Amino acid sequence: MNILVTGGAGYIGSFMAKRLLEKGDMVTVLDSLERGHKEAIDSKANFVQGNVLDTNFLDGVFSNNKFDAIIHFAGYISMGESMENPYLYFQNNTYGSLNLIEKAMDKGVKNIVFSSTAGVYGNPVKIPIDEDHQKVPENPYGESKLMVEKILSWFAKTKGLSFAALRYFNAAGAALDGSLGERHEPESHIIPNIMSALLNKKPFKLFGEDYNTPDKTCVRDYIHVLDLVESHLLTIDRLIKKPGSYFYNVGTGKGYSNKEVVEMVRNVTGEDFEVKIVGRRPGDADTLIADPTKIKMELGFEPKYSDLKTIIETDWKWHKKKHQDA
Repeated sequence: MNILVTGGAGYIGSFMAKRLLEKGDMVTVLDSLERGHKEAIDSKANFVQGNVLDTNFLDGVFSNNKFDAIIHFAGYISMGESMENPYLYFQNNTYGSLNLIEKAMDKGVKNIVFSSTAGVYGNPVKIPIDEDHQKVPENPYGESKLMVEKILSWFAKTKGLSFAALRYFNAAGAALDGSLGERHEPESHIIPNIMSALLNKKPFKLFGEDYNTPDKTCVRDYIHVLDLVESHLLTIDRLIKKPGSYFYNVGTGKGYSNKEVVEMVRNVTGEDFEVKIVGRRPGDADTLIADPTKIKMELGFEPKYSDLKTIIETDWKWHKKKHQDA
């Protein structure tokens, strides 16, 4: 197949492009490189630089290629940043996605896998969270993604679009050999921020110790990036064989608190580091744990690398290598 991967120079997108190429698919990576990294793009992929906000650019991309499916990662991902600048998130995530969907439909591309988020649920009223849980986002990031899910649903009803929205819980980890990993600017995720603090011998800032959880810190469900990209392969296969509209949680069903993550980093690295408790971030939910029953039952999804120890081990390899190369 010929697959368009938007945001393919980013964290998950770069892993996705690499995995598709390994599988034998043709891949075009679309990325503005505003926050992505060109060196993360597999050399075997066709790379086009541009922004989904630019409709003329999108016209060119679709006119020059015939895609079987799109995997849409391109978007901003910082919950905190979205609270400070909601316009940025609705413009880039929502309006940019609308542009992409419209151009895809115009050119006859009717299979889209959308990178959504558990943030669409907001602060859950029940744990674990299934796909039918109420959607009350706590921040513009989650809202911007939920709006795209609704746009996709309307295009499915009115234009015959076939799509799947994958609601990621916390993507984490790196390549098993440490060759590829997570690098965001700004970085908002706890594991890379711990690694950065450790390697730079600075205190790690832990946001909040007043949550309604057993140890008073946030609890999250972590999914290894290698498992996450496999869920996309299964989803594309479903869209091709059985067109429709699908929503899936991608998680493990197990949660770890921020303090448990800190302790696992200490255990894996053998290094101690200072943890400084600071105020909680606005918009942070107490606990987010997936009920992954649906994706397991319908697609046969089974995470292989998403235990916390493997996530931390691979991330440590990546961050040590990156720190040494800097």
